Amino acid sequence: MVEVSVVLPAYNEEDTIEGTVTTTLETLAAFLPEGSFEVLVAEDGCDDRTPEIAARIAGEDPRVRHVHSDERLGRGGALERSFRLAEGETLAYFDTDMATDMAHLEELIGAVRSGDYEFATGSRWMPGNVADRPAKRGVPSKGFNTLVRGLLGSELRDHQCGFKAFDRAALFDVLEAVADEHWFWDTEVLVRAQRRGYRVKEFPVDWTPKGDTKVDLVRDVFGMGSQILRCWWEFAVSPRITRRVTLAGGTGLVVLAVALMTVYLDPSAVLAEMRRADPTLVAAAAAVYVVSWPLRGVRYRDILRVLGYDEGTAFLTGAIFISQTGNLVFPARLGDGVRAYVVKARRSIPYPSGFASLAVERVFDLLTIAGLAGVVLAGLSVAGFDLSGLDALPPAYRESGRTALRVAAVVGGAALLVAVAVLLTAGRDTAYVRRAVGAVSDDSYADYVADRIEQFVGDVQTVAADRRAFARVGGSSLAVWSLDVATALLVFAAFDVALAPVTLVAVGFFAVSVGNLAKVLPLSPGGIGLYEGAFTLLVVALTPVAWPVALGAAVVDHAVKNVVTVVGGVVSTAVLNVSLTTAVEESRGADPAETD
Repeated sequence: MVEVSVVLPAYNEEDTIEGTVTTTLETLAAFLPEGSFEVLVAEDGCDDRTPEIAARIAGEDPRVRHVHSDERLGRGGALERSFRLAEGETLAYFDTDMATDMAHLEELIGAVRSGDYEFATGSRWMPGNVADRPAKRGVPSKGFNTLVRGLLGSELRDHQCGFKAFDRAALFDVLEAVADEHWFWDTEVLVRAQRRGYRVKEFPVDWTPKGDTKVDLVRDVFGMGSQILRCWWEFAVSPRITRRVTLAGGTGLVVLAVALMTVYLDPSAVLAEMRRADPTLVAAAAAVYVVSWPLRGVRYRDILRVLGYDEGTAFLTGAIFISQTGNLVFPARLGDGVRAYVVKARRSIPYPSGFASLAVERVFDLLTIAGLAGVVLAGLSVAGFDLSGLDALPPAYRESGRTALRVAAVVGGAALLVAVAVLLTAGRDTAYVRRAVGAVSDDSYADYVADRIEQFVGDVQTVAADRRAFARVGGSSLAVWSLDVATALLVFAAFDVALAPVTLVAVGFFAVSVGNLAKVLPLSPGGIGLYEGAFTLLVVALTPVAWPVALGAAVVDHAVKNVVTVVGGVVSTAVLNVSLTTAVEESRGADPAETD
Protein backbone atom coordinates (compact mmCIF):
# COMPACT_ATOMS: atom_id res chain seq x y z
CA MET A 1 0.00 0.00 0.00
CA VAL A 2 1.35 3.42 -1.00
CA GLU A 3 1.87 5.65 2.03
CA VAL A 4 4.20 8.32 0.62
CA SER A 5 3.81 10.17 -2.69
CA VAL A 6 6.60 12.43 -3.93
CA VAL A 7 5.82 14.86 -6.75
CA LEU A 8 8.53 16.22 -9.02
CA PRO A 9 7.36 19.43 -10.78
CA ALA A 10 8.92 19.36 -14.24
CA TYR A 11 8.97 21.98 -16.97
CA ASN A 12 11.46 21.43 -19.80
CA GLU A 13 13.74 19.20 -17.73
CA GLU A 14 14.88 16.82 -20.48
CA ASP A 15 18.51 17.02 -19.36
CA THR A 16 17.91 16.26 -15.68
CA ILE A 17 14.57 14.48 -15.15
CA GLU A 18 15.81 10.92 -15.55
CA GLY A 19 18.67 11.40 -13.10
CA THR A 20 16.35 13.15 -10.61
CA VAL A 21 13.82 10.30 -10.70
CA THR A 22 16.57 7.69 -10.22
CA THR A 23 18.07 9.55 -7.24
CA THR A 24 14.63 10.06 -5.71
CA LEU A 25 13.75 6.35 -5.92
CA GLU A 26 17.09 5.33 -4.43
CA THR A 27 16.75 7.79 -1.56
CA LEU A 28 13.18 6.75 -0.73
CA ALA A 29 14.06 3.06 -0.88
CA ALA A 30 16.78 3.62 1.71
CA PHE A 31 14.31 4.47 4.51
CA LEU A 32 10.84 3.34 3.33
CA PRO A 33 9.51 -0.22 2.92
CA GLU A 34 9.20 -1.57 -0.61
CA GLY A 35 5.84 -0.75 -2.19
CA SER A 36 5.07 2.05 0.26
CA PHE A 37 6.04 4.97 -1.97
CA GLU A 38 5.55 6.38 -5.45
CA VAL A 39 7.06 9.17 -7.53
CA LEU A 40 4.87 11.35 -9.76
CA VAL A 41 6.43 13.45 -12.51
CA ALA A 42 4.18 16.53 -12.77
CA GLU A 43 5.04 17.44 -16.34
CA ASP A 44 3.53 20.86 -16.95
CA GLY A 45 3.01 21.56 -20.64
CA CYS A 46 6.64 21.05 -21.66
CA ASP A 47 7.78 21.80 -25.20
CA ASP A 48 10.95 19.66 -25.08
CA ARG A 49 11.50 15.89 -24.67
CA THR A 50 10.50 15.78 -20.98
CA PRO A 51 7.07 14.17 -21.69
CA GLU A 52 8.62 11.32 -23.73
CA ILE A 53 11.31 10.65 -21.12
CA ALA A 54 8.81 10.72 -18.23
CA ALA A 55 6.44 8.38 -20.09
CA ARG A 56 9.26 5.92 -20.78
CA ILE A 57 10.43 5.90 -17.16
CA ALA A 58 6.85 5.34 -15.94
CA GLY A 59 6.45 2.47 -18.38
CA GLU A 60 9.61 0.79 -17.10
CA ASP A 61 9.11 1.28 -13.34
CA PRO A 62 5.70 0.78 -11.63
CA ARG A 63 6.80 3.07 -8.79
CA VAL A 64 6.79 6.04 -11.21
CA ARG A 65 3.72 7.77 -12.63
CA HIS A 66 3.67 10.38 -15.37
CA VAL A 67 1.12 13.19 -14.91
CA HIS A 68 0.94 15.03 -18.23
CA SER A 69 -0.66 18.38 -19.05
CA ASP A 70 -1.02 19.76 -22.57
CA GLU A 71 -1.35 23.31 -21.24
CA ARG A 72 0.65 25.20 -18.66
CA LEU A 73 -1.08 24.97 -15.30
CA GLY A 74 1.53 26.98 -13.43
CA ARG A 75 3.82 25.61 -10.74
CA GLY A 76 1.16 25.53 -8.04
CA GLY A 77 -1.53 24.26 -10.39
CA ALA A 78 0.64 21.35 -11.57
CA LEU A 79 1.55 20.41 -8.00
CA GLU A 80 -2.04 20.52 -6.78
CA ARG A 81 -3.28 18.40 -9.70
CA SER A 82 -0.65 15.75 -9.04
CA PHE A 83 -1.30 15.71 -5.28
CA ARG A 84 -4.97 15.02 -5.94
CA LEU A 85 -4.00 12.10 -8.17
CA ALA A 86 -1.47 10.74 -5.67
CA GLU A 87 -2.32 7.75 -3.46
CA GLY A 88 -0.22 8.45 -0.35
CA GLU A 89 -1.37 10.03 2.90
CA THR A 90 1.98 11.79 3.18
CA LEU A 91 2.66 14.09 0.23
CA ALA A 92 5.95 15.75 -0.62
CA TYR A 93 7.67 17.64 -3.40
CA PHE A 94 11.05 19.13 -4.14
CA ASP A 95 12.55 21.01 -7.06
CA THR A 96 13.97 18.77 -9.77
CA ASP A 97 17.34 20.56 -9.75
CA MET A 98 17.88 18.93 -6.32
CA ALA A 99 19.50 22.05 -4.93
CA THR A 100 18.54 20.74 -1.46
CA ASP A 101 20.72 17.90 -0.22
CA MET A 102 18.71 14.68 -0.54
CA ALA A 103 20.07 13.52 2.80
CA HIS A 104 17.31 15.65 4.34
CA LEU A 105 14.47 13.80 2.58
CA GLU A 106 14.02 11.27 5.39
CA GLU A 107 13.68 14.04 7.96
CA LEU A 108 11.22 15.93 5.74
CA ILE A 109 8.91 12.98 5.16
CA GLY A 110 9.36 11.57 8.65
CA ALA A 111 8.18 14.83 10.27
CA VAL A 112 4.76 14.43 8.68
CA ARG A 113 4.56 10.65 8.50
CA SER A 114 5.15 10.39 12.25
CA GLY A 115 2.08 12.50 12.96
CA ASP A 116 4.05 15.11 14.86
CA TYR A 117 3.47 17.76 12.17
CA GLU A 118 0.97 18.35 9.36
CA PHE A 119 3.41 20.46 7.31
CA ALA A 120 7.19 20.41 6.98
CA THR A 121 9.55 22.62 5.00
CA GLY A 122 13.26 22.97 4.52
CA SER A 123 14.84 26.32 5.28
CA ARG A 124 17.90 28.09 3.96
CA TRP A 125 17.63 30.92 6.47
CA MET A 126 17.56 29.17 9.86
CA PRO A 127 19.94 30.73 12.41
CA GLY A 128 23.35 29.10 12.30
CA ASN A 129 22.74 27.43 8.94
CA VAL A 130 22.29 30.25 6.46
CA ALA A 131 22.84 29.14 2.89
CA ASP A 132 25.71 30.68 0.98
CA ARG A 133 23.70 32.47 -1.67
CA PRO A 134 24.82 35.06 -4.24
CA ALA A 135 23.45 38.54 -3.57
CA LYS A 136 21.23 38.39 -6.65
CA ARG A 137 19.49 35.39 -5.08
CA GLY A 138 19.79 36.20 -1.39
CA VAL A 139 18.67 39.83 -1.32
CA PRO A 140 15.34 39.28 -3.15
CA SER A 141 14.67 36.13 -1.11
CA LYS A 142 15.27 37.88 2.22
CA GLY A 143 13.14 40.81 1.13
CA PHE A 144 10.30 38.53 0.10
CA ASN A 145 10.39 36.51 3.34
CA THR A 146 10.54 39.69 5.41
CA LEU A 147 7.40 40.98 3.71
CA VAL A 148 5.59 37.68 4.24
CA ARG A 149 6.54 37.62 7.91
CA GLY A 150 5.68 41.29 8.46
CA LEU A 151 2.48 41.60 6.45
CA LEU A 152 1.04 38.08 6.66
CA GLY A 153 2.09 37.17 10.20
CA SER A 154 4.08 34.05 9.31
CA GLU A 155 6.58 32.70 11.83
CA LEU A 156 8.67 30.91 9.21
CA ARG A 157 11.96 32.22 7.85
CA ASP A 158 11.96 30.62 4.40
CA HIS A 159 8.72 30.16 2.46
CA GLN A 160 10.13 29.51 -1.00
CA CYS A 161 12.46 26.59 -0.40
CA GLY A 162 11.32 23.91 -2.86
CA PHE A 163 11.45 21.10 -0.29
CA LYS A 164 8.12 20.49 1.47
CA ALA A 165 5.89 17.72 2.83
CA PHE A 166 2.21 17.70 3.83
CA ASP A 167 -0.39 15.57 5.53
CA ARG A 168 -2.93 14.83 2.83
CA ALA A 169 -6.08 15.80 4.76
CA ALA A 170 -4.49 18.97 6.16
CA LEU A 171 -3.19 20.07 2.76
CA PHE A 172 -6.55 19.66 1.04
CA ASP A 173 -8.25 21.52 3.89
CA VAL A 174 -5.88 24.47 3.34
CA LEU A 175 -6.15 24.30 -0.46
CA GLU A 176 -9.84 25.21 -0.26
CA ALA A 177 -8.75 28.80 0.42
CA VAL A 178 -5.54 28.98 -1.66
CA ALA A 179 -6.04 31.23 -4.69
CA ASP A 180 -2.62 31.34 -6.34
CA GLU A 181 -1.66 28.72 -8.92
CA HIS A 182 1.88 29.82 -9.63
CA TRP A 183 5.03 30.79 -7.72
CA PHE A 184 3.23 32.06 -4.63
CA TRP A 185 1.32 28.78 -4.16
CA ASP A 186 3.56 27.14 -1.56
CA THR A 187 4.00 30.38 0.37
CA GLU A 188 0.23 30.80 0.59
CA VAL A 189 -0.14 27.16 1.66
CA LEU A 190 2.30 27.65 4.55
CA VAL A 191 0.77 30.96 5.64
CA ARG A 192 -2.78 29.61 5.63
CA ALA A 193 -1.68 26.43 7.41
CA GLN A 194 -0.30 28.51 10.29
CA ARG A 195 -3.45 30.62 10.45
CA ARG A 196 -5.57 27.45 10.73
CA GLY A 197 -3.50 26.18 13.62
CA TYR A 198 -1.68 23.35 11.88
CA ARG A 199 1.76 22.36 13.15
CA VAL A 200 4.54 23.33 10.76
CA LYS A 201 8.11 22.09 11.11
CA GLU A 202 10.82 24.27 9.61
CA PHE A 203 14.28 22.75 9.72
CA PRO A 204 17.65 23.79 8.27
CA VAL A 205 18.89 22.15 5.08
CA ASP A 206 22.10 22.13 3.12
CA TRP A 207 21.36 23.89 -0.12
CA THR A 208 23.52 24.54 -3.17
CA PRO A 209 22.31 27.01 -5.81
CA LYS A 210 21.92 25.48 -9.26
CA GLY A 211 21.94 27.46 -12.47
CA ASP A 212 21.52 31.22 -12.77
CA THR A 213 18.75 33.43 -11.52
CA LYS A 214 17.61 37.05 -11.68
CA VAL A 215 14.86 39.27 -10.38
CA ASP A 216 12.01 38.89 -12.85
CA LEU A 217 9.69 41.88 -13.31
CA VAL A 218 6.54 39.91 -14.10
CA ARG A 219 7.02 37.04 -11.67
CA ASP A 220 8.62 38.75 -8.70
CA VAL A 221 7.11 42.22 -8.79
CA PHE A 222 3.76 41.79 -10.52
CA GLY A 223 3.15 38.19 -9.45
CA MET A 224 4.58 37.71 -5.97
CA GLY A 225 4.11 41.30 -4.82
CA SER A 226 0.45 41.46 -5.80
CA GLN A 227 -0.22 38.12 -4.10
CA ILE A 228 1.30 39.32 -0.82
CA LEU A 229 -0.95 42.39 -0.97
CA ARG A 230 -3.99 40.23 -1.80
CA CYS A 231 -3.46 38.02 1.24
CA TRP A 232 -2.70 41.01 3.47
CA TRP A 233 -5.98 42.62 2.45
CA GLU A 234 -7.87 39.40 3.12
CA PHE A 235 -6.23 38.76 6.50
CA ALA A 236 -5.78 42.26 7.92
CA VAL A 237 -8.37 44.52 6.32
CA SER A 238 -11.37 42.50 5.20
CA PRO A 239 -12.30 41.11 8.66
CA ARG A 240 -12.51 44.64 10.02
CA ILE A 241 -14.94 45.87 7.36
CA THR A 242 -18.31 45.59 9.11
CA ARG A 243 -21.54 47.32 8.15
CA ARG A 244 -20.86 49.98 10.79
CA VAL A 245 -17.32 50.56 9.51
CA THR A 246 -18.60 50.63 5.92
CA LEU A 247 -21.19 53.29 6.76
CA ALA A 248 -18.76 55.38 8.79
CA GLY A 249 -15.95 55.03 6.26
CA GLY A 250 -18.13 55.81 3.28
CA THR A 251 -19.63 58.85 5.01
CA GLY A 252 -16.18 60.02 6.05
CA LEU A 253 -14.82 59.73 2.54
CA VAL A 254 -17.74 61.72 1.14
CA VAL A 255 -17.16 64.42 3.74
CA LEU A 256 -13.44 64.38 2.93
CA ALA A 257 -14.15 64.74 -0.79
CA VAL A 258 -16.35 67.76 -0.11
CA ALA A 259 -13.82 69.22 2.34
CA LEU A 260 -11.10 68.99 -0.29
CA MET A 261 -12.97 71.65 -2.22
CA THR A 262 -11.60 74.16 0.25
CA VAL A 263 -8.05 73.13 -0.66
CA TYR A 264 -8.58 74.02 -4.30
CA LEU A 265 -11.23 76.71 -3.85
CA ASP A 266 -11.96 79.57 -1.52
CA PRO A 267 -15.74 79.24 -1.11
CA SER A 268 -16.16 82.59 0.65
CA ALA A 269 -15.54 84.44 -2.60
CA VAL A 270 -18.33 82.69 -4.47
CA LEU A 271 -21.02 82.01 -1.83
CA ALA A 272 -22.75 85.30 -2.54
CA GLU A 273 -23.00 84.51 -6.26
CA MET A 274 -24.24 80.98 -5.56
CA ARG A 275 -27.08 82.34 -3.41
CA ARG A 276 -28.28 84.39 -6.39
CA ALA A 277 -28.64 81.36 -8.67
CA ASP A 278 -32.17 80.65 -9.92
CA PRO A 279 -33.24 77.43 -8.13
CA THR A 280 -35.73 76.57 -10.90
CA LEU A 281 -32.99 76.44 -13.52
CA VAL A 282 -30.71 74.50 -11.17
CA ALA A 283 -33.49 71.93 -10.69
CA ALA A 284 -33.98 71.78 -14.46
CA ALA A 285 -30.26 71.14 -14.86
CA ALA A 286 -30.50 68.21 -12.44
CA ALA A 287 -33.44 66.79 -14.42
CA VAL A 288 -31.48 66.98 -17.67
CA TYR A 289 -28.54 65.23 -16.07
CA VAL A 290 -30.81 62.45 -14.79
CA VAL A 291 -31.94 61.82 -18.39
CA SER A 292 -28.33 61.13 -19.43
CA TRP A 293 -28.04 58.10 -17.17
CA PRO A 294 -30.37 55.71 -19.05
CA LEU A 295 -28.36 56.63 -22.17
CA ARG A 296 -25.24 55.46 -20.35
CA GLY A 297 -27.02 52.18 -19.67
CA VAL A 298 -27.99 51.82 -23.35
CA ARG A 299 -24.41 52.47 -24.42
CA TYR A 300 -23.04 49.90 -21.98
CA ARG A 301 -25.65 47.39 -23.15
CA ASP A 302 -24.50 47.83 -26.77
CA ILE A 303 -20.86 47.29 -25.76
CA LEU A 304 -21.66 44.09 -23.85
CA ARG A 305 -23.82 42.73 -26.67
CA VAL A 306 -20.84 42.75 -29.00
CA LEU A 307 -18.99 40.67 -26.41
CA GLY A 308 -21.89 38.19 -26.26
CA TYR A 309 -23.78 39.35 -23.16
CA ASP A 310 -27.35 40.62 -23.45
CA GLU A 311 -28.40 42.42 -20.27
CA GLY A 312 -31.18 44.85 -19.43
CA THR A 313 -30.65 48.60 -19.59
CA ALA A 314 -32.08 49.19 -16.10
CA PHE A 315 -29.62 46.81 -14.45
CA LEU A 316 -26.66 48.21 -16.36
CA THR A 317 -27.65 51.80 -15.51
CA GLY A 318 -27.69 50.79 -11.85
CA ALA A 319 -24.26 49.19 -12.17
CA ILE A 320 -22.89 52.41 -13.66
CA PHE A 321 -24.47 54.48 -10.88
CA ILE A 322 -22.75 52.27 -8.29
CA SER A 323 -19.35 52.44 -9.98
CA GLN A 324 -19.46 56.20 -10.44
CA THR A 325 -20.46 56.65 -6.80
CA GLY A 326 -17.43 54.54 -5.93
CA ASN A 327 -15.26 56.93 -7.91
CA LEU A 328 -16.58 59.82 -5.83
CA VAL A 329 -15.87 58.29 -2.42
CA PHE A 330 -12.86 56.04 -3.05
CA PRO A 331 -9.41 57.18 -4.23
CA ALA A 332 -7.65 56.32 -7.50
CA ARG A 333 -10.89 55.61 -9.41
CA LEU A 334 -11.44 52.29 -7.63
CA GLY A 335 -15.08 52.63 -8.61
CA ASP A 336 -14.17 51.59 -12.15
CA GLY A 337 -13.34 48.11 -10.87
CA VAL A 338 -16.58 48.03 -8.87
CA ARG A 339 -18.63 47.79 -12.06
CA ALA A 340 -16.73 44.68 -13.15
CA TYR A 341 -17.53 43.16 -9.76
CA VAL A 342 -21.24 44.06 -9.95
CA VAL A 343 -21.81 42.55 -13.41
CA LYS A 344 -19.76 39.49 -12.38
CA ALA A 345 -21.63 38.98 -9.10
CA ARG A 346 -25.13 39.67 -10.44
CA ARG A 347 -24.95 38.53 -14.08
CA SER A 348 -21.92 36.18 -14.18
CA ILE A 349 -20.10 38.30 -16.75
CA PRO A 350 -16.42 37.27 -16.36
CA TYR A 351 -13.91 39.82 -15.14
CA PRO A 352 -11.93 40.05 -18.42
CA SER A 353 -15.09 41.07 -20.30
CA GLY A 354 -16.15 43.40 -17.49
CA PHE A 355 -12.83 45.24 -17.51
CA ALA A 356 -12.63 45.23 -21.32
CA SER A 357 -16.14 46.70 -21.69
CA LEU A 358 -15.22 49.41 -19.20
CA ALA A 359 -12.06 50.18 -21.18
CA VAL A 360 -14.10 50.49 -24.39
CA GLU A 361 -16.50 52.89 -22.67
CA ARG A 362 -13.62 54.99 -21.36
CA VAL A 363 -12.06 55.22 -24.81
CA PHE A 364 -15.35 56.48 -26.27
CA ASP A 365 -15.81 58.92 -23.39
CA LEU A 366 -12.39 60.46 -23.85
CA LEU A 367 -12.61 60.47 -27.62
CA THR A 368 -16.01 62.18 -27.55
CA ILE A 369 -14.99 64.79 -24.99
CA ALA A 370 -11.72 65.52 -26.78
CA GLY A 371 -13.59 65.74 -30.09
CA LEU A 372 -16.15 68.18 -28.69
CA ALA A 373 -13.41 70.34 -27.20
CA GLY A 374 -11.45 70.32 -30.45
CA VAL A 375 -14.43 71.26 -32.63
CA VAL A 376 -15.49 74.11 -30.36
CA LEU A 377 -11.91 75.35 -30.03
CA ALA A 378 -11.65 75.53 -33.80
CA GLY A 379 -14.90 77.51 -33.92
CA LEU A 380 -13.76 79.89 -31.22
CA SER A 381 -10.49 80.47 -33.06
CA VAL A 382 -12.33 81.30 -36.27
CA ALA A 383 -14.62 83.66 -34.36
CA GLY A 384 -11.58 85.51 -33.03
CA PHE A 385 -11.96 84.92 -29.29
CA ASP A 386 -8.94 86.06 -27.26
CA LEU A 387 -7.72 85.42 -23.72
CA SER A 388 -7.73 89.03 -22.49
CA GLY A 389 -10.02 88.20 -19.58
CA LEU A 390 -7.44 85.88 -18.06
CA ASP A 391 -5.66 88.73 -16.23
CA ALA A 392 -8.79 89.33 -14.12
CA LEU A 393 -8.43 85.95 -12.45
CA PRO A 394 -6.57 85.91 -9.09
CA PRO A 395 -3.06 84.40 -9.45
CA ALA A 396 -3.82 81.28 -7.36
CA TYR A 397 -6.86 80.38 -9.46
CA ARG A 398 -5.07 81.27 -12.67
CA GLU A 399 -2.25 78.82 -11.90
CA SER A 400 -4.72 76.11 -10.80
CA GLY A 401 -6.62 76.56 -14.02
CA ARG A 402 -3.48 76.34 -16.12
CA THR A 403 -2.57 73.09 -14.37
CA ALA A 404 -6.02 71.74 -15.20
CA LEU A 405 -5.60 72.78 -18.83
CA ARG A 406 -2.28 70.99 -19.05
CA VAL A 407 -3.82 67.83 -17.61
CA ALA A 408 -6.71 68.14 -20.07
CA ALA A 409 -4.33 68.51 -23.01
CA VAL A 410 -2.35 65.42 -22.00
CA VAL A 411 -5.46 63.33 -21.41
CA GLY A 412 -7.07 64.47 -24.64
CA GLY A 413 -3.97 63.68 -26.66
CA ALA A 414 -3.63 60.28 -25.00
CA ALA A 415 -7.30 59.54 -25.73
CA LEU A 416 -6.82 60.25 -29.41
CA LEU A 417 -3.69 58.06 -29.56
CA VAL A 418 -5.46 55.17 -27.80
CA ALA A 419 -8.47 55.47 -30.11
CA VAL A 420 -6.25 55.41 -33.19
CA ALA A 421 -4.32 52.40 -31.83
CA VAL A 422 -7.55 50.49 -31.12
CA LEU A 423 -8.92 51.18 -34.60
CA LEU A 424 -5.68 50.25 -36.36
CA THR A 425 -5.31 46.96 -34.47
CA ALA A 426 -8.96 45.89 -34.56
CA GLY A 427 -9.34 42.43 -36.07
CA ARG A 428 -5.63 41.63 -35.88
CA ASP A 429 -4.02 39.02 -33.67
CA THR A 430 -2.59 40.10 -30.33
CA ALA A 431 0.78 38.38 -30.60
CA TYR A 432 2.46 41.73 -30.02
CA VAL A 433 1.19 41.60 -26.43
CA ARG A 434 3.04 38.36 -25.81
CA ARG A 435 6.17 39.78 -27.40
CA ALA A 436 5.98 42.88 -25.20
CA VAL A 437 5.55 40.85 -22.00
CA GLY A 438 8.32 38.50 -23.10
CA ALA A 439 10.64 41.45 -23.58
CA VAL A 440 10.58 42.18 -19.83
CA SER A 441 10.30 38.61 -18.53
CA ASP A 442 11.45 35.16 -19.60
CA ASP A 443 9.72 33.40 -16.72
CA SER A 444 6.91 30.90 -17.31
CA TYR A 445 4.57 33.18 -15.36
CA ALA A 446 4.87 35.66 -18.23
CA ASP A 447 2.82 33.30 -20.42
CA TYR A 448 0.02 33.40 -17.87
CA VAL A 449 0.07 37.20 -17.74
CA ALA A 450 0.24 37.48 -21.54
CA ASP A 451 -2.80 35.19 -21.93
CA ARG A 452 -4.90 37.44 -19.69
CA ILE A 453 -3.80 40.64 -21.40
CA GLU A 454 -4.48 39.14 -24.82
CA GLN A 455 -7.99 38.17 -23.73
CA PHE A 456 -8.60 41.72 -22.53
CA VAL A 457 -7.19 43.33 -25.69
CA GLY A 458 -9.13 40.90 -27.86
CA ASP A 459 -12.43 41.95 -26.26
CA VAL A 460 -11.63 45.63 -26.84
CA GLN A 461 -10.77 44.93 -30.46
CA THR A 462 -13.99 42.94 -30.96
CA VAL A 463 -16.05 46.05 -30.26
CA ALA A 464 -13.82 48.26 -32.40
CA ALA A 465 -14.09 45.85 -35.35
CA ASP A 466 -17.92 45.89 -35.35
CA ARG A 467 -18.76 48.99 -37.41
CA ARG A 468 -22.44 49.11 -36.46
CA ALA A 469 -21.69 48.76 -32.77
CA PHE A 470 -18.93 51.34 -33.09
CA ALA A 471 -21.40 53.81 -34.64
CA ARG A 472 -24.10 53.12 -32.02
CA VAL A 473 -21.71 53.49 -29.11
CA GLY A 474 -20.23 56.62 -30.64
CA GLY A 475 -23.68 58.15 -31.14
CA SER A 476 -24.80 57.41 -27.60
CA SER A 477 -21.51 58.81 -26.26
CA LEU A 478 -22.16 62.05 -28.12
CA ALA A 479 -25.67 62.20 -26.64
CA VAL A 480 -24.42 61.48 -23.11
CA TRP A 481 -21.83 64.24 -23.14
CA SER A 482 -24.10 66.71 -24.92
CA LEU A 483 -26.56 66.33 -22.04
CA ASP A 484 -23.65 66.80 -19.62
CA VAL A 485 -22.90 70.12 -21.32
CA ALA A 486 -26.60 71.05 -21.38
CA THR A 487 -26.67 70.55 -17.60
CA ALA A 488 -23.80 73.00 -17.19
CA LEU A 489 -25.41 75.54 -19.53
CA LEU A 490 -28.63 75.53 -17.51
CA VAL A 491 -26.64 76.07 -14.31
CA PHE A 492 -24.73 78.86 -16.01
CA ALA A 493 -28.01 80.44 -17.11
CA ALA A 494 -29.23 80.24 -13.50
CA PHE A 495 -26.59 82.85 -12.65
CA ASP A 496 -28.19 85.30 -15.11
CA VAL A 497 -25.01 85.90 -17.11
CA ALA A 498 -25.25 88.50 -19.86
CA LEU A 499 -23.99 86.46 -22.81
CA ALA A 500 -25.37 85.91 -26.29
CA PRO A 501 -26.84 82.37 -26.67
CA VAL A 502 -24.24 81.40 -29.29
CA THR A 503 -21.39 82.53 -27.05
CA LEU A 504 -22.90 80.81 -24.03
CA VAL A 505 -23.24 77.49 -25.88
CA ALA A 506 -19.81 77.65 -27.52
CA VAL A 507 -17.91 78.61 -24.38
CA GLY A 508 -20.00 76.23 -22.28
CA PHE A 509 -19.22 73.28 -24.55
CA PHE A 510 -15.53 74.06 -24.52
CA ALA A 511 -15.26 74.73 -20.77
CA VAL A 512 -17.22 71.62 -19.76
CA SER A 513 -15.32 69.39 -22.18
CA VAL A 514 -11.91 70.59 -21.00
CA GLY A 515 -13.06 70.39 -17.37
CA ASN A 516 -14.11 66.76 -17.83
CA LEU A 517 -10.77 65.94 -19.45
CA ALA A 518 -8.97 67.60 -16.54
CA LYS A 519 -10.69 65.42 -13.93
CA VAL A 520 -9.99 62.10 -15.67
CA LEU A 521 -6.74 61.60 -13.74
CA PRO A 522 -7.43 60.70 -10.07
CA LEU A 523 -5.64 63.73 -8.64
CA SER A 524 -8.53 64.47 -6.29
CA PRO A 525 -11.70 62.59 -5.27
CA GLY A 526 -14.27 62.96 -8.04
CA GLY A 527 -12.05 65.43 -9.87
CA ILE A 528 -13.09 68.15 -7.41
CA GLY A 529 -10.99 71.25 -8.00
CA LEU A 530 -9.61 70.27 -11.39
CA TYR A 531 -13.01 70.54 -13.09
CA GLU A 532 -13.81 73.85 -11.43
CA GLY A 533 -10.34 75.23 -12.19
CA ALA A 534 -10.46 74.46 -15.91
CA PHE A 535 -14.07 75.62 -16.26
CA THR A 536 -13.45 78.92 -14.47
CA LEU A 537 -10.23 79.68 -16.32
CA LEU A 538 -11.82 79.26 -19.75
CA VAL A 539 -15.02 81.14 -18.97
CA VAL A 540 -13.07 84.09 -17.53
CA ALA A 541 -10.56 84.03 -20.39
CA LEU A 542 -13.15 83.89 -23.18
CA THR A 543 -16.00 86.02 -21.81
CA PRO A 544 -16.51 89.17 -19.70
CA VAL A 545 -18.07 87.06 -16.90
CA ALA A 546 -16.47 87.84 -13.52
CA TRP A 547 -14.46 85.03 -11.94
CA PRO A 548 -16.66 84.67 -8.79
CA VAL A 549 -19.67 84.06 -11.06
CA ALA A 550 -17.80 81.56 -13.24
CA LEU A 551 -16.43 79.72 -10.21
CA GLY A 552 -19.83 79.67 -8.53
CA ALA A 553 -21.41 78.20 -11.67
CA ALA A 554 -18.69 75.56 -11.90
CA VAL A 555 -19.15 74.55 -8.24
CA VAL A 556 -22.93 74.31 -8.54
CA ASP A 557 -22.68 72.41 -11.84
CA HIS A 558 -20.29 69.84 -10.39
CA ALA A 559 -22.30 69.60 -7.16
CA VAL A 560 -25.55 68.94 -9.07
CA LYS A 561 -23.90 66.13 -11.04
CA ASN A 562 -22.32 64.60 -7.94
CA VAL A 563 -25.58 64.71 -5.98
CA VAL A 564 -27.47 62.97 -8.81
CA THR A 565 -24.69 60.37 -9.00
CA VAL A 566 -24.66 59.67 -5.25
CA VAL A 567 -28.47 59.46 -5.01
CA GLY A 568 -28.56 57.09 -7.98
CA GLY A 569 -25.73 55.05 -6.49
CA VAL A 570 -27.42 54.71 -3.10
CA VAL A 571 -30.70 53.64 -4.70
CA SER A 572 -28.91 51.19 -7.00
CA THR A 573 -26.91 49.57 -4.20
CA ALA A 574 -30.18 49.01 -2.31
CA VAL A 575 -32.08 47.65 -5.33
CA LEU A 576 -29.23 45.40 -6.50
CA ASN A 577 -28.25 44.48 -2.91
CA VAL A 578 -24.59 45.42 -3.42
CA SER A 579 -22.24 46.67 -0.72
CA LEU A 580 -20.06 49.40 -2.21
CA THR A 581 -17.14 48.61 0.08
CA THR A 582 -17.43 44.88 -0.59
CA ALA A 583 -17.51 45.61 -4.31
CA VAL A 584 -14.28 47.61 -4.06
CA GLU A 585 -12.66 44.87 -1.98
CA GLU A 586 -13.68 42.08 -4.39
CA SER A 587 -12.73 44.01 -7.52
CA ARG A 588 -9.26 44.69 -6.05
CA GLY A 589 -8.64 40.96 -5.69
CA ALA A 590 -10.27 40.01 -8.98
CA ASP A 591 -8.41 37.52 -11.11
CA PRO A 592 -8.80 38.74 -14.71
CA ALA A 593 -8.59 35.11 -15.80
CA GLU A 594 -11.65 34.04 -13.82
CA THR A 595 -14.47 32.96 -16.11
CA ASP A 596 -17.04 31.25 -13.89
